[in-house]
Amino acid sequence: MAKQCEVCGKGPQMGNQVTIRGKKKYLGGVGTKVTGITRRQFKPNLQRVHVTGADGKNKAQWVCTQCIRGGAIRKVVQQAPFAVPQAAKK
Repeated sequence: MAKQCEVCGKGPQMGNQVTIRGKKKYLGGVGTKVTGITRRQFKPNLQRVHVTGADGKNKAQWVCTQCIRGGAIRKVVQQAPFAVPQAAKK
């Protein structure tokens, strides 16, 4: 599976996983404490989408959900929309 968006180039990023213990002060506790910090990888939410390219050809791409929702791609139309037949006038 691809690890990078083929439209915007978004890829995995590194960050911290913070482990917290304790009860919050406003809930009657003595406060929360950080008990551990470890490195982790944030992976983009990639979806395999059939896309219509600029040349009119269709192909499948790995695209992040922000590009799909933002309209950066144009999905393939699966079939022509239904047309209501015109009734003959009397």
